[in-house]
Amino acid sequence: MKFEIWSDVVCPWCYIGKRHLEQALERFPHDDEVDIVWKAYELDPHAPGQPVGRYPERIARKYGISEGQARASIQRMVNAGADAGMDFRFDDLRAGNTFDAHRLLHFAQFLAVLDDLTERLLLAAFTEGRPIGDRKTLVELAGDVGITQPEARRVVESDDFGREVREDEARAMEIGATGVPFFVFDGRFGVSGAQPPETLLHVLERAWSEANPIEIIPATDAACEGDTCDV
Repeated sequence: MKFEIWSDVVCPWCYIGKRHLEQALERFPHDDEVDIVWKAYELDPHAPGQPVGRYPERIARKYGISEGQARASIQRMVNAGADAGMDFRFDDLRAGNTFDAHRLLHFAQFLAVLDDLTERLLLAAFTEGRPIGDRKTLVELAGDVGITQPEARRVVESDDFGREVREDEARAMEIGATGVPFFVFDGRFGVSGAQPPETLLHVLERAWSEANPIEIIPATDAACEGDTCDV
């Protein structure tokens, strides 16, 4: 069963959604038959490589709210992250443009380390305060999941996988994914936002049951129906 997830590596709710999905899969008896594919989505395609100012200041400017309101909103995300087992440190967040990161993630898919690199980039962004828009940083982080530095450097310094990123984003628009995380289960069920593990588990079970219906062979004898039994 194919499970597609549109996300951005500078989206805190995407990180929380990833944890919720992992918790749902722990309770799903067919988890070894689920093929998870991460899809690219840029929250801000025009973001600079290195953002200016601290995260609360940037949020306040972006949404036209006070810095106090921005910090209150951030604290809600910190609390949600803690509930999912993560240590969010937004004062240290240096997000930046994620186009190169998504191109590198597409390369990681070919090397079967896509999930590993996704996790590494999210941790680097939200807990370690690493600059995700910096190519040197991306090369170092790729090395942590087994991608050689020459390979990673070749990708980020080229145009490789740019077309694939744009195709992911175009597909997101086609299916109505205007925000992330956005989950698509087996090409049939779409779920928006970092839903609780119970919700994701329910959709997993429904997608599985519809993709694998039980074939019933009618009984000819030795069966009971209603109050009548074959004798």
